[in-house]
Amino acid sequence: AGSVSQIRECAIALLQLAKNYRIATFVIGHVTKMGEIAGPRVLEHLVDVVLYLEGERFEHHRLLRSVKNRYGATDEIGVFKMASGGLQPVLNPSELFSGLSTDSGESGGIYPAVTATMEGTRPLLVEIQALCSEIQGGGGEKDSKYIRSANGVNFSRLYMLLAVLSKHAGIYVGNRSLFINVTGGLRLQEPATDLAVLMAIASSHLDRKIIRGTAFIGEVGLGGELRSVGQLERRVSEAQKVGFKRCIIPYSSSGHPQIEGIEVIPAKNVKQAIDK
Repeated sequence: AGSVSQIRECAIALLQLAKNYRIATFVIGHVTKMGEIAGPRVLEHLVDVVLYLEGERFEHHRLLRSVKNRYGATDEIGVFKMASGGLQPVLNPSELFSGLSTDSGESGGIYPAVTATMEGTRPLLVEIQALCSEIQGGGGEKDSKYIRSANGVNFSRLYMLLAVLSKHAGIYVGNRSLFINVTGGLRLQEPATDLAVLMAIASSHLDRKIIRGTAFIGEVGLGGELRSVGQLERRVSEAQKVGFKRCIIPYSSSGHPQIEGIEVIPAKNVKQAIDK
């Protein structure tokens, strides 16, 4: 607590102390309900680095994000898990967030869809779960309506993907409730995860298993076509390292990555991807 001038003077005093004695100094604060640093922005302007330690209340892992860094990139993350001795670094975050390997068991007869997203320069495998159900919400039979719940997926993007799925793949889920969840509390930010979201929905709606050890990478266009994504080879390589044996990617006339230990399957559109 304090006025803007008090916060500025205290921050300047800590800054001079750190530079004079050549020591690293951490200023710890709290965030608002909107996820921003509480108090005036003047503190962020004075410091060299701003770090956010994020995580859901009931999750055992935490993400360390850089939102300001005068000496490096701001698109990298650090992944830590809570152990008995405190926070420990996670050396292979993909295994933590994908939740699926070639030896894993089944989840209600349906395999979740796994995709590779980029967090800065690091490819990260994440698991997307979908559940189509007949359950309805509302205040009674007349007022009941189908539920749309998305945890970790942008709602606008989800509705666009549902329209593509209905128009170009013949899978209509408008008369069913739909629940989407990205495991680990992550939020999908890039279009490269579109195909995995659609495959998870189709798997649940059709009650058809996704082949074990399959990853999905690709952006979905309004015409149902699959579009190429950046750093595709790194994404596929990450899937292979974790133990995946198949990876469905967008078709390209220039060819596709050839990585030993994983079968790369190109598809031109959503319908082809579902059939594969």
